[in-house]
Amino acid sequence: MKAKCAFFIIALIIWILLNIPLNVSNLIIGVVVSVFAAYFVGDFFPQRPHLLFHPARYFWFFLYIPIFVWQCLKANVDVALRIIRPSRPINPGIVKVQTSLKSDIALTFLANSITLTPGTLTIDLNKEEGVLYVHWIDVKSVDIKKATELIVGKFEKILKKIFEE
Repeated sequence: MKAKCAFFIIALIIWILLNIPLNVSNLIIGVVVSVFAAYFVGDFFPQRPHLLFHPARYFWFFLYIPIFVWQCLKANVDVALRIIRPSRPINPGIVKVQTSLKSDIALTFLANSITLTPGTLTIDLNKEEGVLYVHWIDVKSVDIKKATELIVGKFEKILKKIFEE
């Protein structure tokens, strides 16, 4: 119930900010829309909404964005060079990587970050074991620790600060 209430409040605040200058009819519509949104998707909201109000999490999130963009740019160049120069070797394969992330949202962010980075694709996630299986366009190591460092290491530390601390 707390999650739905928090979602309602945040949805209403966003509605109000998007409808400035606000009048009574817009406010009534905003309340109705926020109630429906909270009812239908409020269960997907974090179960500990009070954590959303920690400024340090936003600092780490805004730090994460350029790191993610940089990793994507590097991977895009790498994949583009492999397309332009077919002689450049590829060594595709599926590797197993470990993660210490526990929360569903942190694991989802990690899996999506890996998938959105060209050349890698998360194909399976085992939350209980903390394992992801990743298809990698150029497997540099099949060793779990080394593959984890190369694929997950660049994202995991910051995601832990955003979602789990």
